[in-house]
Amino acid sequence: MTYQSRIADIELEQRLSSAGGVVIEGPKACGKTATARQRAASEVLLDVDEEARRTIAIDAALVLDGKTPRLIDEWQVEPNIWNHIRRAVDDRARPGQFILTGSAVPADDITRHTGAGRLARLRMRPMSLFEAGRSSGVLSLADLLAGAPPRSPRAELSVSTVAELVSVGGWPGHLGRSPKYAQQANRHYLAEVCRSDIERVDGIRRDPEKVSRFLQSLARNVATQAAVSTMAKDVGGADGALRENTAHEYLTALERLMIVEDQPAWTPHLRSRSKLRGRPKRHFVDPSLAVAALRANPDRLLKDLNLLGLLFESMVIRDLRIYAQAAEAEVLQYRDNTGLEVDAIIQAGDGRWAAFEVKLGAARVDEGAASLLKFVERVDLDRCGKPSALGVIVSDGYGYVREDGISVIPIGALGP
Repeated sequence: MTYQSRIADIELEQRLSSAGGVVIEGPKACGKTATARQRAASEVLLDVDEEARRTIAIDAALVLDGKTPRLIDEWQVEPNIWNHIRRAVDDRARPGQFILTGSAVPADDITRHTGAGRLARLRMRPMSLFEAGRSSGVLSLADLLAGAPPRSPRAELSVSTVAELVSVGGWPGHLGRSPKYAQQANRHYLAEVCRSDIERVDGIRRDPEKVSRFLQSLARNVATQAAVSTMAKDVGGADGALRENTAHEYLTALERLMIVEDQPAWTPHLRSRSKLRGRPKRHFVDPSLAVAALRANPDRLLKDLNLLGLLFESMVIRDLRIYAQAAEAEVLQYRDNTGLEVDAIIQAGDGRWAAFEVKLGAARVDEGAASLLKFVERVDLDRCGKPSALGVIVSDGYGYVREDGISVIPIGALGP
């Protein structure tokens, strides 16, 4: 299968040039190993190589020996190898020695401190529309953060196309496959999470049916600030509501599998007396997992445009996270006690920021623009700085700046 270039390719190269090794993290099947292999000179696959796993306990140096960068795939299967890698990086004192890939965070989080200064991290997610060839990328998020006004020809992504895109997802293995195949694969993916993956995270056996119902609740609350207590009550079942502490444990395990990724709140300085709401928004790492959890399909989504709009927002957030990471920025969101909210705040490390509303149809651009203008009035721009961009991200149409200064940005033209 031909390798599809990823935005992470450049990020991996940059990190290898400045650190002894790079830890690529992300959910199963998002393309970590394929990306690592484009740069690795040798490899060991710990999830399938039993002999290598046994050797680690005897002489880990034998497993680490090889042409560099050496790929250590699914390293978390044998987490003790972390300290041996750290020591090897110190001894060799050269950048670019190892590439580690992992689809789960080790239970004891042994990497929290001991890799500092030695190993860099790179988060990977399923493919963005740009990476999958569904966006032209003529509108660069990095350029928007630099203050460049958007201008693009019409991008064509119909509502029915959006329904298919959120159902199929950005999984590299789905490229060239039929939508029906992709949706079946996504349901199998979640079934495996419920049956065995979630147990492997921390060794706690959980009822697959309860995990499945919790995933369904997450899917029903995608792109909202639903409280864990609300989702616990929503799960229900023959045994009644899920206990809140159990729901927290489920959520933590799913976060460690990196299949859910909450969107934190932005906390700017405000000029008004509005009070910020700090609860995160709920997202799967890819909206197709929410569709799979609900056992929905494009036809059903077209009959529930409210749900489709939330899934579209979640897909946009996925893409913004990928593009923002390449620009050394993060994706946040805003909501205050008056109900005013902004779907995405891009915050760069140097203080620059941009705000975006996400609307499925161009008919709702005025609504999104009004929210953004009201939001800016509440932010203390003397302390936060002026926004680099204010825009409404839509499914299709032209890219341009309105007379009120709000940009209209079709997702089919957005890129890194």
